[in-house]
Amino acid sequence: MIEARHLRVLRAVAASGSFSAAARELGCTQPAVSQQMKALEQSAGTPLLVRAGREMRLTQAGDALVRHAAGILAGLTAAEEEVAAIAGLRAGRVRLVSFPSGSSTLVPTALAAMRAEHPGTRISLVEAEPPRSVEMLREGDCDVALAFRYASAATADAGEWDDLVVRPLLTDRLVGLVPEGHRLAGAEQVRMADLAEEPWIAGCPRCRRHLVDICESAGFTPSIDFATDDYPAVVGLVGAGLGVAVLPELAVESVRAKGARTVAVEPAVEREVVALTLPDLARVPAVAATLAQLERAATR
Repeated sequence: MIEARHLRVLRAVAASGSFSAAARELGCTQPAVSQQMKALEQSAGTPLLVRAGREMRLTQAGDALVRHAAGILAGLTAAEEEVAAIAGLRAGRVRLVSFPSGSSTLVPTALAAMRAEHPGTRISLVEAEPPRSVEMLREGDCDVALAFRYASAATADAGEWDDLVVRPLLTDRLVGLVPEGHRLAGAEQVRMADLAEEPWIAGCPRCRRHLVDICESAGFTPSIDFATDDYPAVVGLVGAGLGVAVLPELAVESVRAKGARTVAVEPAVEREVVALTLPDLARVPAVAATLAQLERAATR
């Protein structure tokens, strides 16, 4: 294997014409230069230098190697500078995937802080609900995934993220959403069973499954008239009097609930919101900084 340090010595010898002159230029001893040239010739498998009187001259192989050395060393220097910039957060890229209510609440604050503190770091954002977002992380399609799981499913899904770095962000409580003129619109607290006869509007597939689970735990199966992944659509349908829903507080926070009222529901239903990454990625400075900013955004 040809090492970059050996190429630098070879170029110095070729330019100066002797081991002693190259040693002075490089700030080392002549024996050190001689040893490195022997190591380079062993790697190349052929002589690179011949002595001509007091000077060292390049063989044909040595001349070819010096010609290529300029481009090799220039490329290596550029690579070292780019890596140093990424390590120092002067450059780099983070691919973030988030579920919609996270995109509209936590992500903007975190990305604005990243841009202010590390303007050279580029962050891209796409949306996906878990478990797809977690699959994207494992498949190498993103660097950080915002995800959630419901507290009632945490035991069943205990090993779901064992291979990942899990950064807890917040606990998001579900709230009920009813039309303004609904009989329970002014209630301080509503039992799920009180909504048993209502038409329901459901959210994303994972939220939909969880809605069925909590309703069945309350003794009834919900009649789902509408299902949509779009939280503003859920709010709009409730506001138009077409049904009731339960939504995460993050989702309600991101939408103007025109024509709808939020009510606390019992028993309390919570979901854990986290940022996920792979162990190796967690050591990348730009990824670590993004995780830190998401944590800060969650506490504001």
